[in-house]
Amino acid sequence: MGAMRQSFLRLISGNVDAEARHGEILGQLLYAAKIVAEKEGILDGFRVVINNGSDACQSVYHLHLHVLGGRQMKWPLG
Repeated sequence: MGAMRQSFLRLISGNVDAEARHGEILGQLLYAAKIVAEKEGILDGFRVVINNGSDACQSVYHLHLHVLGGRQMKWPLG
């Protein structure tokens, strides 16, 4: 995870081309979510959620992922 943090810090500081790095950083974040799911024992079924903006109930205004699992996710959500 140290390499991902370093890549992100370089991206936001303007030291690398943002467009060239978005895919790589997203891939690293999704890989980190997989590691969390594995540690939590929910690797057989989980969701990754990113809240964006106050209408999505975002309370921490930076990019972070939520890893949801451990029970059947039904529709509608709730």
